[in-house]
Parts: sequence; structure tokens; C-alpha cells
Amino acid sequence: MNAVATPRASAPVPHPTHRLRLLLRREFWEHKGGFFWAPLVTGGIFLLLSVMGIVVGLVAARKIPNDARVNLESGSFQINGLDLSLLTSQLSAENLRELGEALDVSLFMASTWPMIVLAFVVFFYCLGSLYDERKDRSVLFWRSLPVSDAETTLSKVLSATLVAPLLAILAGVVSMFGFLIVISLVVLFHGGNPLTLLWGPASPLRVSGQLLAAIPVYAIWALPAVGWLMLCSAWARSKPFLWALMIPLFAGIFVSWFDLMQFFDQGSGWFWKHVVARLLLSVVPGSDIFYRGADFALLSGAQSIHQLISLKVTYGALARPETWIGAVAGVAMILGAIRLRRWRDDG
Repeated sequence: MNAVATPRASAPVPHPTHRLRLLLRREFWEHKGGFFWAPLVTGGIFLLLSVMGIVVGLVAARKIPNDARVNLESGSFQINGLDLSLLTSQLSAENLRELGEALDVSLFMASTWPMIVLAFVVFFYCLGSLYDERKDRSVLFWRSLPVSDAETTLSKVLSATLVAPLLAILAGVVSMFGFLIVISLVVLFHGGNPLTLLWGPASPLRVSGQLLAAIPVYAIWALPAVGWLMLCSAWARSKPFLWALMIPLFAGIFVSWFDLMQFFDQGSGWFWKHVVARLLLSVVPGSDIFYRGADFALLSGAQSIHQLISLKVTYGALARPETWIGAVAGVAMILGAIRLRRWRDDG
């Protein structure tokens, strides 16, 4: 009897979104130290320094003479042997509002520590994203898989512009609430009510929401630097850091030396601000603030931190032409990095 061969079922082709999700997971696990642990550890260091500063401040306060007093509009209270319940009872509604704004500024500053680390993480991640895989020859393995160069590069772009900022901001939110808990314990230890003196006037949820809502703007604003760094990473045969740094700097020096911007009725400072700085510093969170001009000058005084990071001001960056011109240039450089990855082989 002749056996009838049954056709083998072909393996299902993975959906592009499934492949992208796997690539994003790969980028996270390969760079977990920079994406996850670095912002978290930085927030922990901030909390440790805060606790040490509070302890030093409390020890110094005990050395103040017993008759030292602080005067308020509604009365005064004694510093040594401070009773915060007495202070709370003497604060007016206006005092509580000003206290809330001061607390929000402190909470915002507490959340910025992981964002400082984010700038370095994204910069060096993009710089090594396509160079390191050629250096250790792992690019040969990834080319053997059914994953295109565009998908691989896109996963690195999304990791730099969305995944890393999201994790850094979440670490900043944890640091912010940790700082609020620390000062709540201090207030409670001195007889105050943290709910009345801290959690009521402050707006930690609002600050957290505004920081998270700023991620899309950061992603668009950072595209020129991300594209430039990845282009250098795909092109350089060695020392991509020097190439990425020196080419814009020498271009700026050349333009300034020969005053080439005069042909466009612009000063050399325009080139440094809109070309050199955008290529190297756009990955720094909040760097778009320095391009707001009169709006930033208006908000840099004694204004609420909510106005500075409000959605109206943050998303106002999308109404400026330099944002989209830089984004288009960044996308063009990312496409160039994809093309270079296809044929670049260092032997």
C-alpha cells in the first residue's frame, strides 16, 4: 500500500506589530541597566541625599536659641521646639496656596533627577545602537532572522524616544512621591498633619500627569539628535562619539569663522542654536524651553510650575516651525541610517 503524503502546514507569518513588540522587548532587556535601573538608582540617590539634608537641617535647628521666632501676618511661632500644628492653624488660604506652589516646585525638581540621567542614556544608546552590533558581529545573527533593517532601526528609535522617557518619568514620579512621604514623616514627627500641610496644598498627581503628557512632544523634539546619532552609529567604522561630536562643532566653527550666515541675514548664533544644538542636545528633556523666546521669559519669574509644564505651553512647541523642520530632518537621517545598515560591513 502506498502511503499518501500529507502536505505540511506552513508556519504562520508573524504580524509586523508582533515583531516590533519582540524587538522592543529585546532592546529593553539588552539595555535594562540604562533604561530602568539608572533612573531608578538616581531617584534613590536623590531620596538618600534629601534624608541626609533634612537630618542636618533638624540638627542645625536645635542649635538655634530658644527665643528665636518666625513672624507671620497672622502671628508668630517659635523655631526651636517647632510645633507644626500651631503653624498650620495660623496659615491663611493665601499662605496655603503659596505653600502648595512651593511644594509643587520641590516635587517637580525631585522628579527631574532621573530625567538628567535620561539625556545621557538616550545619547549614548543612540550612538551605539547600530555601531555596537557591527562591532560584536551580532548584526549577522539579526540579519538571519525574518526582520527587516527598517523594523530593527524603528525599534531602536521608539526605544529612545518613547520607552526610555516613559521609564525615566515613572522613576521620577516614584522619586517625587518618595520625597513627599519623607517630608510627611518629618511633618508628622513635629506634630503637624501631612494631609493638611502637604498633600492638600500640593498637586503631585497633576505634576505627574503633566510630565507623562509631555512624552510625545519630547519624542518629536528629540528626532534630530536621535537621527544624527544613529546615522553616525551606522556610518562610523570607529569612534562614533568623536564623529558625532566633532562634525557639528567644526561646522559651527567654520560657519562662524567665515560668517556664512550673513548670506541668509542671520548671525552665527542661529546656526549654533538651530543646527549644532539640535543635533547634539535635543535628547535633553526640556531643551525645547530655550526655544520658546518671549513665552519662556514670561514664565521664568515667580509663576506657578504648572504654567511652565502645562499642556498648553508644552504642546505649544508643536506650533513652532523649528520643531517640525527638525523632525523632518531627523526622519531623513533615520532613513539614511536604515540604508547604511543594509550594506555597511566592517569586514
